[in-house]
Amino acid sequence: MSSHAATALRAFGHDTPHLAVAAIHPHGGEGGHFGDEEITVLRPALEKAAEGLGVVGPVPADSVFPQGLEGRVDGVLSHFHDQGHIPAKTVDFDGTVSVTVGLPILRTSVDHGTAFDIAGSGRASHGTMAAAFRAAAGFSRFTDRIRAAYGTVVAR
Repeated sequence: MSSHAATALRAFGHDTPHLAVAAIHPHGGEGGHFGDEEITVLRPALEKAAEGLGVVGPVPADSVFPQGLEGRVDGVLSHFHDQGHIPAKTVDFDGTVSVTVGLPILRTSVDHGTAFDIAGSGRASHGTMAAAFRAAAGFSRFTDRIRAAYGTVVAR
């Protein structure tokens, strides 16, 4: 789990990545009082997968994301879709972008659903699409590293 995230962080320019892994339960499970997956599953998995990597966790989800914003870590690994989307969209709803990792190509996209309910109404914002294009332009300098990490698609 964290080794895949570390590979992605390296491909995107973090040569010695530092990754924080979010906990699942409130307050990181409070030592097993709110659930024991942090103790029985996450911590052992992180110890095994994080050998030689700069990984911390599990960190309570309500405090892990500020570590990324403050630059204390290069990335935050969340376990659930909305666990990561809520803090990102709270900080910058129209600038939040999805970057797909694990592919031999650079792929960015808007970080929201299809919005079928407002399609064609003129109310949809182009902000996230523009942000996805800007992110792709910024990350384009890493395409050789992405190909090296994940293989190549077609020879040029």
